[in-house]
Amino acid sequence: MTTFARTDRSVLGRWWWTVDRWTLAAVIVLMLSGVVLIMAASPAVAERIGADAFHFVRRHFVFLVPAVGLLLAVSLLSPRGVRRAAVLVFVLSVAMLVVTPIIGNEIKGARRWISIGAFSLQASEFVKPAFAVVAAWLFSEAKRTPGFPGYWVSAFLAAMVVALLIWQPDFGMTVTVLTIWGGQLFLAGLPLIFVVGMSVLGVAGLAAGYFFLPHVTERIDSFLNPASGDNYQIDTAIRAFESGGVLGRGPGEGVVKDVLPDAHSDFIFAVAGEEFGLLACLLLLGLFAFIALRGFNRMTQEKDLFVMLAVAGLLIQFSMQAIVNMAVSLRLVPSTGMTLPFVSYGGSSLISVALGMGMMLALTRRRPEHGISA
Repeated sequence: MTTFARTDRSVLGRWWWTVDRWTLAAVIVLMLSGVVLIMAASPAVAERIGADAFHFVRRHFVFLVPAVGLLLAVSLLSPRGVRRAAVLVFVLSVAMLVVTPIIGNEIKGARRWISIGAFSLQASEFVKPAFAVVAAWLFSEAKRTPGFPGYWVSAFLAAMVVALLIWQPDFGMTVTVLTIWGGQLFLAGLPLIFVVGMSVLGVAGLAAGYFFLPHVTERIDSFLNPASGDNYQIDTAIRAFESGGVLGRGPGEGVVKDVLPDAHSDFIFAVAGEEFGLLACLLLLGLFAFIALRGFNRMTQEKDLFVMLAVAGLLIQFSMQAIVNMAVSLRLVPSTGMTLPFVSYGGSSLISVALGMGMMLALTRRRPEHGISA
């Protein structure tokens, strides 16, 4: 039973009856799943670094509360409000990307984080949802206003972001940004010849990364030939899935978290597989698939090109991040360092995903005059 009547014309009343409550519910379930898995995976990791058992659990809640607030607040915005917020976040994120390699902390050979007091900020996480919305606006304006150089401006922005990400270096994030941009460009009506050309450039970029970036070379080599590099975390994750079976060993009974350095972040899916089993992993996969497919379905009902392209970009980012994280744990793709949205530990990731999903919820609210009616 809701406290909002259909005749309620307040901001919250209109929001309640126009937002996609099924998607919102699925996002909340994902967040709750993340809490359970963080509580299962992080105590052992905290003890290994000399902190108390609930160190990461407390920090996760510190980020979760503002993330929930941000998601709900952004979902109240109009499409114009979403666009303005995205432009602001994009400008700030790019500014932080510029200074990150200079003043950022070096971790595992990369400078991707800026320390702010007791916390670390990863600017590249925020540039993804913001860029998806900004690029969608540029493409839609190019279609709506003849002569407006939306395609060229978006290409310049994409190249600038990619250059800044490679400087860190962060190859996984680079691929994500290019995938978002390429998908939106295709949906905006790009001729097939350009799609082929972009694919060729993408392959050429991957080859260049392999030959000129040692970090990329090591990860690809270790994926193609496991004996050539350090695959301890991936091998351990595979054993965790084997140990968990269909129903899992039971909450708290897993052992992978005791030896896996990134059990609470990059490899939290392996903890889910060991302690809760195949069925729990399929449930997580189903939640991600439900959010993505429902979002794409509502997108197809949209008549506003900006909204359609923005939703597509946000969902491509969300889906790709989830798929890549789970695929890495199953040794289906090279390790990238991507977190599992709403589930893995990581303040920047959690808040940025909440921002992106808040934008998606705002853009897919029912607006009969624009085509979305259910």
